[in-house]
Amino acid sequence: MSDRYQSFAEFWPYYVREHQNKRTRKLHFIGTGLALGLAATGLVTGRGLLLALAPVAGYGPAWFSHFRIEKNRPATFKYPLYSLAADFVMFNKMLRGTMDAEVERVLALDADLDAAPVDEEPIVTNMATDGTLH
Repeated sequence: MSDRYQSFAEFWPYYVREHQNKRTRKLHFIGTGLALGLAATGLVTGRGLLLALAPVAGYGPAWFSHFRIEKNRPATFKYPLYSLAADFVMFNKMLRGTMDAEVERVLALDADLDAAPVDEEPIVTNMATDGTLH
């Protein structure tokens, strides 16, 4: 079995957990907004430099927030396409005011999984209670 996420649906909870801190999400929002603005302006005006600066504007604040605030490694390094898509999903949820609830939902699912009892198989041995082997 692969240790990589096979779908965006599998990746999304991981992404949300990596963005628990509200300051991280705000810096992502600022970076994504700047990147979209630079890309749109570059396309409309034909100024290639603005298009080239769009990824820097987007990833700069995001990566800063991961290294300095969350103290984790940006998901972009291992999952570039899923991470980019998730950035836009998070941006949209932040615009709609639903991202905080999404973080709470994912963290609650994690807490439920941590609290769930594990069905353990009994340990079977061939030793009797008095220590003799059967």
